[in-house]
Amino acid sequence: MKTFIRHRFGTFRGLVRTMLGYAELASGRLSPFKLRDPAAVRRVVFVCHGNICRSAYAHMIANRLGMHVASLGLSTRTGNASPKPALAAATRLGVDMSAHRACALEDFAIQPGDLFLVMEVRQAHKLRRLLGSRRDVHVSLLGLWGRPPMPHLHDPYTLCAPYFETCFKRVELAVERLAQALPHVRAPEGQGQGQGASAAGADAMPAAAMAPQG
Repeated sequence: MKTFIRHRFGTFRGLVRTMLGYAELASGRLSPFKLRDPAAVRRVVFVCHGNICRSAYAHMIANRLGMHVASLGLSTRTGNASPKPALAAATRLGVDMSAHRACALEDFAIQPGDLFLVMEVRQAHKLRRLLGSRRDVHVSLLGLWGRPPMPHLHDPYTLCAPYFETCFKRVELAVERLAQALPHVRAPEGQGQGQGASAAGADAMPAAAMAPQG
């Protein structure tokens, strides 16, 4: 049983948070995070804790599918590279993440039409608070595009290799289904897709402007 939990959910805490995510989904508490206007989406932005494992892998898959994409971390330092276990797991699945570099939220340039796709329910609530009154962007859960939907995609960082692959496979399936649901969200012609840190720049939202409102 312990091996099953480690390989499928990462840790016992991962299993508990997965069950809690399903409970919130069944109760309707995740309704605010369901995408209601797909046509308004102009770019997908994958979000996790450090932008070095889950959102980094999602970024690579979406990039490969030709989507207009970026990624960031809610608690990271811009320029961080993915850890060796993440790189190894991605390589086993045919994806090269070696060039990826993390982007911190405070260095990220938000654009109207951004769809922020987080990996955990608590991240969705946190990001919505940080975005304050902005209504030109949307926050959702990447796992809602999974099959079956999985609101909580537990962080594989420091966990076993089998769970890294399980997590990355779930992320990949969700991104592929997302791309099918948003066929109009394509990378601009002639513009290469960089890593998460490429979204930082002069238009990055100042940290003060990201403070919760109300």
